[in-house]
Amino acid sequence: PIRVNSLHPGFVQTPLLDTGMNRMVSEGLAEKPEDLKGMIAQATPMGRIAETSEIASGAWFLASDDSSYMTGSELVIDGGWTAQ
Repeated sequence: PIRVNSLHPGFVQTPLLDTGMNRMVSEGLAEKPEDLKGMIAQATPMGRIAETSEIASGAWFLASDDSSYMTGSELVIDGGWTAQ
């Protein structure tokens, strides 16, 4: 059978996030990227931004036999962002 599941990460500490934060600083929306990251962390129930390894673990689970009876599901790894 074909299984279809999806992975939905929240904010993740990556070069792409850094680029976005630096652009927002250059546009005058914040003084420094750390300020923006702090705001995101404060607004996230887990109180921090995810690491890439945490998202990779979710992808690994979906690709493994451990999820063999799972289909049509969304795996949300966003530190509680959508549960607010």
